[in-house]
Amino acid sequence: MNRIALLAVMAIVSFTSCSKERTPGEIDHQKMGEHGMTSDWKFTLPKGDTVEGKKVFAEIECYKCHEVKGEKFPAVAETEKGIGPELSQMAGMHPPEFFAESIINPNAVIDPKGKELGYVGDDGKSKMPDYSSILTVKQVADLASYIDSLKGQKSHKQAGH
Repeated sequence: MNRIALLAVMAIVSFTSCSKERTPGEIDHQKMGEHGMTSDWKFTLPKGDTVEGKKVFAEIECYKCHEVKGEKFPAVAETEKGIGPELSQMAGMHPPEFFAESIINPNAVIDPKGKELGYVGDDGKSKMPDYSSILTVKQVADLASYIDSLKGQKSHKQAGH
């Protein structure tokens, strides 16, 4: 084989082994280490700023659907109020990455009781809008950090009231 043909074959092999074209869900765990990735790799959200996250929460009007016990946000008319879980009770149940995923892909995890609670429509999808094209990664990290910070607060339900 001449040198040019050999280089072409090497380029094709190299390209196909690093190709990002895969069918959904297809991961070759054997090759993960070739790129410095361990088999137990997982995404870790960058640390967010809780103060900035509270500002984002107010700016995109999350309070219209999500109550936060112990926090003050503008009053919402009953006709404008959406349905979403109270967030101080959710904070202790999930890591910040869960909240980030819920913000950018609200259909990733659907609560089995979501339909009866009013969070899920007749189509089986979350009523929460997708914010992936609206928020930056920093804003998502800040917002997730703010929601996560609520775990120290007790709702009236948690306090036994």
